[in-house]
Amino acid sequence: MNHLLAAVDLGSNSFRLSIGRVVQQDNIAHIYAVDRLKESVQLAAGLDADNVLDDASIERAVTVLRRYGERLTGFDPDHVRAVATSTFRVAKNVDVLLPLAEEALGFPIEIIAGQEEARLIFTGVANELPPSNERRLVMDIGGGSTEFIIGRGFEPLQLSSLLMGCVSYTQRFFPDGKITAERMDKAVLTARREIETISKRFRKLGWQEAFGSSGTAKALYAILSDSQLSRQGITLEGLEKLRAKLVADGEAKADNLPGLKASRAGVLAGGLAIMLAAFQELKIKSMGSGEGALRMGVLYDLLGRESQHDKRDETSRQFMRRYHVDANQAARVKQAALKLFEPLQIDNDEKEVLQKMLGWAAELHEIGFSITADSYHRHSAYILQHADMPGFSNDEQAILSWLTLGHLGKLGKSKVKKLSKGYWAALMCLRLSVVLMRRRKNLPKLPLQLALHNGRMTVMVDQAWMHEHALTAFSLENEVEEWIKAGFNVSVKSL
Repeated sequence: MNHLLAAVDLGSNSFRLSIGRVVQQDNIAHIYAVDRLKESVQLAAGLDADNVLDDASIERAVTVLRRYGERLTGFDPDHVRAVATSTFRVAKNVDVLLPLAEEALGFPIEIIAGQEEARLIFTGVANELPPSNERRLVMDIGGGSTEFIIGRGFEPLQLSSLLMGCVSYTQRFFPDGKITAERMDKAVLTARREIETISKRFRKLGWQEAFGSSGTAKALYAILSDSQLSRQGITLEGLEKLRAKLVADGEAKADNLPGLKASRAGVLAGGLAIMLAAFQELKIKSMGSGEGALRMGVLYDLLGRESQHDKRDETSRQFMRRYHVDANQAARVKQAALKLFEPLQIDNDEKEVLQKMLGWAAELHEIGFSITADSYHRHSAYILQHADMPGFSNDEQAILSWLTLGHLGKLGKSKVKKLSKGYWAALMCLRLSVVLMRRRKNLPKLPLQLALHNGRMTVMVDQAWMHEHALTAFSLENEVEEWIKAGFNVSVKSL
């Protein structure tokens, strides 16, 4: 294995593109950086009071992504992963931004949840640090959110994402760039109240080492070192000295602070307030600088998917255990659904995605039984939509939720605009599999097949088998009627 992988990190302050070369050494895959691009977009600065992103910010984002798209020309789609974070999560008009961004980049963009962002950050930092069995705290102050993670080795043990970032806090408390003691006190106090919600469980678990990743932490590390405000990385004493200097100067200027880059000066005050609050509330003694962060976490996650260690498979297995799923039944439904889906004529890229989603939906469609058997499919859909599912993007969870909600009952509740025929065919496969496996016993051979042609779905049935299985035949008739009633072009033929 010796090829390139690419990660695109669409943060609320900066956009980053990292390209890594995968090299196999002693049966272990390593990623070596070959190219990096970073541009300050300050997307979060374009949000108004109603969380609507302005046109200028959207244009900045699209312009940068066009440049990234040119660099990624010729890349295999399976070797590129683009993730979007806080601003994409909160923007009310993300439905306007996302299509423009994807068109400019030339690849799909996943909007990831805060917990997933935290997991990927820890993966990236842990892979760039020397091996250790000690618990490590990783803190990542982004433009719109701040992630806190405690982990050991490569395994996160505690994850949290708080809605506060260097851009949003600078806008909120230092809108004109003027830094006063009163403003700084107010910003720190507000951040402490946010961190207070996680402080007890983080301090209870504890850590032996702390690292700050991404722009704010690196900037503070460089300033405190180059300005000789701290002798050992980031410390509370050094942060307090920097706070006093910024208040005395009344602003953050690269000319007055050795180690400060001009591109970081505009959001330094907000980032400093959050870091001060974290040190005070979590009682952090000192913090080193962690490399890697989100973009490297994305690369290592891509590498895992390539080597058949997909985090999403692990998450599905964990959910099956957590919600006491009948594993044998899940396997029956999954096998039948994928067998029905395999011969369908669907665009290859979409088909590959849908096969994976269909498999996970089949494994997890009964997790709602852990709540109650009554309308269990609704409970399954709710859990899959809202639970923290490591490895899955928000969009992927939405697809799983849609499939599980629609696997039973009336189709009207499953109506979603802009879904291709492939998605509906996948849902048909799941519904038919549930019908066939109702007795919760293995079938040596499936008594039906599914065909998709020009948007028309045809169910081909072994009539002799159906004649001997009256309940299944009756359920199949009702199933076809339900699809026709919902406006789909569905017919039945004999095998």
